[in-house]
Amino acid sequence: MSHKFDVSIVIPMHNESANLPTTIDLIQAELLQAGQTFQIVAVDDGSTDDTAHKLHLLAATHDWLKVISYQPNQGRGYAIRSGIEAADGEIICTTDADLSYSPDHLTRMIALLNKYDKLDCVVGSPYTAGGTTEDVPPLRLFISRLGNKVISRAMGGNIKTSTGVLRAYRKNCIKSLELFSSGKELHLEIISKLLAAGYTIMEMPATLRSRKQGKSKFRFRAIAASHLIFSLHEKPILLFGLIGLALIGLGIVGGGYVVYLWQSGTLNPNRPLMTLIVLFILTGIQILMFGFLGSGLVKLRKEIFVVQRENKMLEMKLDQWKESLETTANSQPTVSSTDIRDRAERQKASADHESVARIG
Repeated sequence: MSHKFDVSIVIPMHNESANLPTTIDLIQAELLQAGQTFQIVAVDDGSTDDTAHKLHLLAATHDWLKVISYQPNQGRGYAIRSGIEAADGEIICTTDADLSYSPDHLTRMIALLNKYDKLDCVVGSPYTAGGTTEDVPPLRLFISRLGNKVISRAMGGNIKTSTGVLRAYRKNCIKSLELFSSGKELHLEIISKLLAAGYTIMEMPATLRSRKQGKSKFRFRAIAASHLIFSLHEKPILLFGLIGLALIGLGIVGGGYVVYLWQSGTLNPNRPLMTLIVLFILTGIQILMFGFLGSGLVKLRKEIFVVQRENKMLEMKLDQWKESLETTANSQPTVSSTDIRDRAERQKASADHESVARIG
């Protein structure tokens, strides 16, 4: 049976040997000061340095440190999913191994979940009111802000930072989701499914700092492509609607131009202008219909998320019930066949004694 903790901190790591000791020590100190019973789940995501070796050495002397290690590298999303699955805390937090967000952000998020019973998830956000960034390269900051604005518009949840790793979830909330992404798009998948399932999300102002040690994992092309695809996946009408309306608009403008030429007597019937106008309008309408069809499929997909969540929560309750039954069975004293026979003989003797007493 697993231990129970107030908090589990999931930290995905890939070649973080330089940051590892400081990260673990600072998070431990912060949680001890807050008086939380805690567990750190460090996930070595196929590191090629000595990250795994250092983690196992630490785990040998710290019972609150759980290590997951595998080869080859599977991606941040896979690492976070593995850590969440292994976490035992009532509140599950995720953060970076390079301490881009200082450890006090963790205790602040935990405090918010403890304060508000109806809150299910807290997202650390440098882009919400009160949030800041420090020493982040301007180009990376611009791309991140722009990407988050596009994604926020696509998801319709008014979440200013959907791509960050700094978060805190209630266990029954995050473990009720069926998650599949293995890359950084997992952050987007989680927010999307939380909103679809009706969970309550709060953004907390956070300070994002540039990495101090190690090599940055930021990959502009891969991240931009995955975020753009995700946005279109969430709201296909953004792309299909824009293209469809643009083509219809061109067709209408072209039609107006044809009317002008006809009225002025300069219309050349041999020019294929009318054919082009009709083609623009019909193609625009067809593309627009694809957008509406895609939006309907997105709505259906979100309803499926709700059903998946309810099934997962039922499965979790059954597991808890089974664990409770096993605990109850183990706590009851075992009775041997000899004890049962002795008890039966005593009951028989007592009954015979009462019978003799009544006759007398």
